[in-house]
Formats: sequence, structure tokens, C-alpha cells
Amino acid sequence: MNGNTIAAPDGRRWLGLAVLVAAQFMVVLDIAIVNVALPTIKTDLHFSQESLQWVITAYSILFGGVLLLGGRMADLLGRRRMFMAGLALFTASSLLDGLAWSEGSLITFRALQGLGAALLAPAALSILTTTFQEGRERNLALGIWGAVSGSGAAAGVLLGGALTSALNWSWIFFVNVPVGALVLVLSPVLLRESRAALAHRHFDVAGAATITGGLMLLVYALTRASQHGWATATTAILLAGSVALVGSFLVVELRSPAPILPLRIFRLRTLSGSNTAALLSGAAIFSQFFLLTLYMQQVLRYSALQTGAAYITFTLAIVVFSGVSQAVVTRVGIRRVLPVGLTIATAGLLLYTRLPVHGHYFWDLFPAFLIGGIGMAFAFVPMSIGALSGVGRRDAGVASGLLNTSQQIGGAIGVAIATTIATTYTARFATHHHVGSFSPAALTHGFVVAFYVLAGISLAGAVLSAFLIESRPAQVEEETVAFGEPDSIAAEAA
Repeated sequence: MNGNTIAAPDGRRWLGLAVLVAAQFMVVLDIAIVNVALPTIKTDLHFSQESLQWVITAYSILFGGVLLLGGRMADLLGRRRMFMAGLALFTASSLLDGLAWSEGSLITFRALQGLGAALLAPAALSILTTTFQEGRERNLALGIWGAVSGSGAAAGVLLGGALTSALNWSWIFFVNVPVGALVLVLSPVLLRESRAALAHRHFDVAGAATITGGLMLLVYALTRASQHGWATATTAILLAGSVALVGSFLVVELRSPAPILPLRIFRLRTLSGSNTAALLSGAAIFSQFFLLTLYMQQVLRYSALQTGAAYITFTLAIVVFSGVSQAVVTRVGIRRVLPVGLTIATAGLLLYTRLPVHGHYFWDLFPAFLIGGIGMAFAFVPMSIGALSGVGRRDAGVASGLLNTSQQIGGAIGVAIATTIATTYTARFATHHHVGSFSPAALTHGFVVAFYVLAGISLAGAVLSAFLIESRPAQVEEETVAFGEPDSIAAEAA
């Protein structure tokens, strides 16, 4: 059959979408849900202050580092197979997280959870891509996907606060177990297996090793830099090592007969522009949750539950307007919507620069949450559509992994930059005004300066996406035996 042929629509595909977004929601949730529980975890498991950050870092390193590899493995080994394998590992490690008895055990299990997330997330998105035909139907599915992805971080803070306050920190992990088990049971029934039926079965070992090592080292270097400073010799060596590995990866890919990331996909301008926007918006938008949580807890003295509840406005705005976003994108195109969404998100970030020491939720936070949520809805949905626009079925997994990688690496860069700026300007304010570094005025000043920088990054994403993304939808590239045979999809659920 022709490489562009789409299998006949499966009547269960919308139920299958529910399975996919449930898994994606767990993954996004677990990036943020841990933050509000860290003080309790520190006390119960006797963490040192230096080790506590590794509860988040261990997850981030494996998740951000393995996403690209996970996407290509889904294309080669089977998308449903990798989705279920990643989900099984994610669910089992969530149970082990909740049962952890020491620093070392929790950090180890969190790393395994990040690995499971890195396998299932790109597989899930590539299943969506190969299940729904490009156009209105896929845009609708991606609108739902975008609503879940965009609201997951805010919902994570809310759920984390509620569970930690009502029960204990273990339940932020236990909550994944019944959901994961149900999704595992339903997956063989509702999801069809598919993979890129290439003319060869070669695996790019050198490419996999260099990009995975390079990205993991980058995430670690950025996390360490935010804690110990950018000017240290260790940080410089780690960043240089990461650059060397990523550079080696590009050389390997140019020469490989079966590259893990076919560089030809970057000829798709809309894909390139969407991933650029994902990198910059990830840096700007994901970091705001980190700063806002600190502001509400350290300056306004909100409890974990109050902090979580404060994000309800943000979450609901994303969910409600994601449906509007996909309808508008379908009508007027990605190029006209994505820059507008990022500009609205920038406006929300600029509102945070006016946060006072004695802030009031409805006057100071609510308007920014509402505008920021609308901006994220009008950014995430077209970004997801654009990153998969024109991609051949054989590259669905790697394109999905690339989008996730762009967002996660952007988030790691953004948190590192925001932490460094906030800490630096808080210390300067404290020294100049002769107050403590943890005084509300000093902390607020640091946060405000960081929000100005994040707004600039978000605006840069809006400008670049306006120039890079094509005005017309990209056509799905012709898939011939020169690159591999067309996708094969099992007709039966099993």
C-alpha cells in the first residue's frame, strides 16, 4: 500500500484516546506533584537538604534524557508494546516510591519512574498520531491531549497539596497505581499495535548512547548549576561534556544508515518552529509553577493545600480554552494561533512582575492565572499539532519524543535560569536593604526579576514561531522503500 495510506478508522479510537490521556496525565502530574510534599518527605525519611532535590532531579534526568530514545524504540519495536512496557514500569515504581524507606531507595525508585515515563509518553503520542488522520479529527484529539498536558502541572500541585494534607506523602505516588493498572488492562483492548515496517531492523546504538548520555548530563548540569552556581569548574565540565556528546550525536546521525533521529524531519519548517516554541515556552511557562509555589508558600505563607487550590483557576482555564484552541487552529492554521497564545502567556508572566509582598489572591494572582491559563491553551495545542504536522507514519514516535524532549529540556533550562536569577537578586536586595535573605521583601524582589526574564523568553518564542512556521499546513512526506516500507498496523487488537 502507499506510505500515506491511513488505516480505516477504529470505532474504539476515542476510548483509546481516553486511555492515552490518562497515562499522559499521570506523567505530567508526577513532574509537579512532589514539590509540595518535599518538606514532609525530608522529615519522614531523614533527607539531608543537599539530597532532597534528588527526589525531583532523579526523575527529571531519566525522563528528559531517554525521551528521544523512547520515541524511536516505539517506532521500531511497536508503539503499543513500548507504551505498555513504560506504563508497567511507571506504575510499579510509583508503588515502590510510596513504600520507600530511605533516601537512597526513594531516589532510585524515582529514577525508575522517570525511565518508565520516558518510554510511555512518546509512545502514547505516536499512537494518537497514527490512530487519527491529520486534519480536523487529529486536531480535536490533540486539543484534548493539550488540555491534559497543559493542566497536569497545575493539577499536580493541587493534588499533591490535598493528598499530603489529608493523608501523607506516600499517597502522591500510590494514586498512580490503580489508574496505571486500569490503563494496562484496557490497552490491549482499545489500542492497536503499530510500528514502522522498515526494510531494515538496524538500531543506532551510537546515536542512542550519545544523545541519551548528552541529554541526561545536560539536565544534571543545569540542576547542579542552579544549586551550586554556574561559575564552578564542575558545572563547566559537565556542560562541556554534554555539548560534546550532543555534537557527537549529530555527527553520528549524519553518517548512520538508520539514525535514531532522522535529521531530514527538520526540513519540515512547521515541525522545527513548533519544537523551537516548545523549548522556549517550556523554559518560560514551566518555571512559573516553581516560582509561584515558592511565592505563595514562602511569602504569602499558604499551606500545601492552599497552594494547590490556588491553581484551580489556571487548570480550568487550560481545560476550557483548549477546546476553543483546537477549533481555531483547524479553521485559521497554526501560524496564526501559536504566536498569539505565547503572547497571551507572556502577558500573564508580566502580571506576575507586579506581585506585592502582601499579595491578595483575587487581586494579584487570579487575573494572572486566568490569562496565563488561556495563553497556555492557545500555545500548547497548536504547538502539539505543529510538531507532528507533515510527519510520516514511520517517524511518528521520534517526532513525539522530540516534542517531549524539547519541552522537558526547556523546562530544565528555565528552572535553572529562574532559580539562579531569583537567588542572585534576592541576595542583592537583602544586602542592599540590610534584611535577611528569606525576608518576604527580598524573596519577592528576586521572583519579580526572574518573571521579567521568563516573559522575555516567552516573547522570543512567540516571535520565532511567527517567522518559522509555514502559513500552509505541511504535507505528509512521501514514504518510499528508500527510507523504509510504510507503516504496518495490526488489524486485530491483540
